[in-house]
Amino acid sequence: MISTITKPLSRGTANVVHGIFHFMYTLFLFNKADIKTTVIPISLLGAASAPIHDISSAPHVVLWVFLNLLQFCVSNQTIDGSEDALIKTWRPIPAKRISHSQAVALRWLLIPGVALYSMLYSKQTMYASLLFSIFTIMHNELEGHRYWYMKNLTNGLGFAALGFGAVLIAGVNHERPDRVAALSIIFSSCIFATTTHGQDFKDEAGDRAIGRRTIPIVFGAMAKYMLFVPMLLWSAGLCRMWTVDTATSVGFLALALYAGSHYLSARSVKEFQVAYVWYNVWLSCAYAMPAYYRLANHGASIVFKP
Repeated sequence: MISTITKPLSRGTANVVHGIFHFMYTLFLFNKADIKTTVIPISLLGAASAPIHDISSAPHVVLWVFLNLLQFCVSNQTIDGSEDALIKTWRPIPAKRISHSQAVALRWLLIPGVALYSMLYSKQTMYASLLFSIFTIMHNELEGHRYWYMKNLTNGLGFAALGFGAVLIAGVNHERPDRVAALSIIFSSCIFATTTHGQDFKDEAGDRAIGRRTIPIVFGAMAKYMLFVPMLLWSAGLCRMWTVDTATSVGFLALALYAGSHYLSARSVKEFQVAYVWYNVWLSCAYAMPAYYRLANHGASIVFKP
């Protein structure tokens, strides 16, 4: 008698667990391509820029960035699926893990859902989430992504909103960043806005297919130098602004040269993918500069809680 009752219950529980894991992995797949380019760098920016860090805040920062990025990625992948159908068939919609109508519903539910979650930290964190939602609409639904100047602008503004929220969550004061954190957000957003086309070289075929006018498509061979030169200039400027010592400055400039040279010599999609990895290494180091400044001038400020 008991076994006949527990078997259906066990199957039902297994189905529920399977459904939860299936849904969670589907969410991960929406964000998968942008974890190394957005979640990790912005979480690092938050940890490096916040005035006083608590190591226990790290998971909160990562989750908040992931959820806000999710609304961007779901929105982006429901606007036009032709690129995904061609070269990114593992994504949830072309892989039939979720229907297009379900993804659209999820996209609009995420805005209030993530905003309410952000309120757990502060009103200012919620404002950061809502600003990011606005910039997402400008980039995706209003088709700013089709033109390189709007793409770079909305990417930079979106980055600023995410960086602001990440800094607030990482720091002791969830309502206002200090001067160092504010400068870090401003300059990091400008860096991203002027170098974000580093991701467009590897995606040129897909972008051409859907009619995007990205920097590699519009400017051709010159586009590589439009990335290489800003990387060098930003590297020199950051070393000066954050008063980095000579040895570290030389190392950081060498990294910029190495990452940029990969773009100059790249010819195939695979080579541009490798170049993009090195670009993200350089970008992450750039975002970590405020931490160097704080440690060099004020000592370590990480608080460990039991």
